[in-house]
Amino acid sequence: MPPQSSNPRYTVPGLSTKEGGRLIDLLKMRLHALNDLALTLKHIHWNVTGPHFIAVHEMLDPQTLAVRDMADATAERISALGGVPHGTAGVLVAERAWKDYSVGRADAIAHLGALDLVYTGIIEDHRKAAAKAAAVDPVTEDLLIEHLRSLEQFQWFVRAHLENSAGALSTADAASETQAAEKAGPSRAIPAKKTANSGRTAKKAATGKRAR
Repeated sequence: MPPQSSNPRYTVPGLSTKEGGRLIDLLKMRLHALNDLALTLKHIHWNVTGPHFIAVHEMLDPQTLAVRDMADATAERISALGGVPHGTAGVLVAERAWKDYSVGRADAIAHLGALDLVYTGIIEDHRKAAAKAAAVDPVTEDLLIEHLRSLEQFQWFVRAHLENSAGALSTADAASETQAAEKAGPSRAIPAKKTANSGRTAKKAATGKRAR
């Protein structure tokens, strides 16, 4: 279900309420994406196995904390613009345009293969949102650019485990998280518990790999 359009009674000085509403709508999906990413990172943190367990397990906690801070900053910007940030699981699931992370308990490198696709989708959508915000509000644009610096660094950390000596990624041609996991590591993976929104592929309507 797509989010309802926002019409704030007030917004920050220098913007019209119509412009504020456009930014609120833009940031709502970024908030859902970041909250979902934080949950996905924790899911992976709990479900990695194999010889790279401790390295990946410990790498993901700082990323989770940083993403939670991004979500907090996004929610506060929505409030400052005169909107209402919704952080409940029910609203996230109802309004998101992607499905649940599809890998359960699996080899650590297999999880990183799937996580690389998750980061790609989020980064692509954050860049699109930043470009739209640039035409209206440099403050919101700056917030998203700040997020991108960290998100792209986190993806680099992930890709360092997937890159060979020639500079190629093992998951380069993967079209879904499950396929990326199979390409990256041993195929002894247990699918994540299915829900009404499970089974996401890399390409999703409107927003790309992960419409976050």
